Amino acid sequence: MTQKLRVVFAGTPEFAAAALAAIHAAGFHVPLVLTQPDRPAGRGMKLAASPVKRFALEHGLEVAQPTSLRRNGKYPEEAVAAIERLKKTPYDVMVVAAYGLILPQEVIDIPRFGAINIHGSLLPRWRGAAPIHRAIEAGDTETGITIMQMDAGLDTGAMIREGRIGIEAQDTTATLHDRMAQLGADLIVGTLRDLERDGALPSTPQPQDGATYAEKIAKHEAALDWRRPASALARQIRAFDPFPGAFGTIGGVAVKIWAAEPVELKADAEAGVILESDAEGLVVACGRGALRLTQLQKPGGKRLPVREFLAGSPIVKGQRFELREVAPGA
Repeated sequence: MTQKLRVVFAGTPEFAAAALAAIHAAGFHVPLVLTQPDRPAGRGMKLAASPVKRFALEHGLEVAQPTSLRRNGKYPEEAVAAIERLKKTPYDVMVVAAYGLILPQEVIDIPRFGAINIHGSLLPRWRGAAPIHRAIEAGDTETGITIMQMDAGLDTGAMIREGRIGIEAQDTTATLHDRMAQLGADLIVGTLRDLERDGALPSTPQPQDGATYAEKIAKHEAALDWRRPASALARQIRAFDPFPGAFGTIGGVAVKIWAAEPVELKADAEAGVILESDAEGLVVACGRGALRLTQLQKPGGKRLPVREFLAGSPIVKGQRFELREVAPGA
């Protein structure tokens, strides 16, 4: 190819902004950036631009923020306008990263090389909205990035390339996210350079076996059920950092728990009961084993090491965290 590859980018959060920054820095022409509409954020709930929009505006890139891209959806007029704008924009390929809107086949088919997705898992494991969270929560020891050719399915397209990352014992979604965002940025630049050079991208269909779905994280999942094994609760706490933050309720107060480690339960105790309370941590009995809580946050407060937290909010041995109500079938 003699002409520089032209890339329309679609993405919203920091994960996507890292990829857009890499594409821009690599010299690819980006005639248009799609991102979600501004959302209320912060204590004042003022409208805030997405990280992708902020990068685009700072670097003089055109931005569009349609509410939908589906003609038969809730916002057909916006969708039609956005599709017409895409059709009038000269570009060769669309790169999609955590965009948050469904791309109908009509949109995927507009550029001659279709749409390429940067997905945060080793497909077919963890298709869907929250692959980083779910990998940690499930206890996976490895994850990665898959660059895939998009189709109308949910993360079902053919795989172009992948990069692997080990999940460390202390990884949170925040720490793993940052490493994966950088890996995704590196992989997409390499992919676009290959496409620019060769005019095609070999791909491999996803295997049917091993597919799992990473459902979007819901706030109600953040409540810890102390009847579960300590090891599972420790993974849940790491998976829900930074959002939504796991919590336990004691004395009617919801206390966020940001760091914890499983420890051996030395004697039988009822789930949720605090067995130790000192500068080393709160040790809480679980359904199997116990959990030492080492970083906590009370409502309206800051994340604090347990020593500082207890100085302002005494919690003593023998108190008990309330047991989470388990939904039928859970």
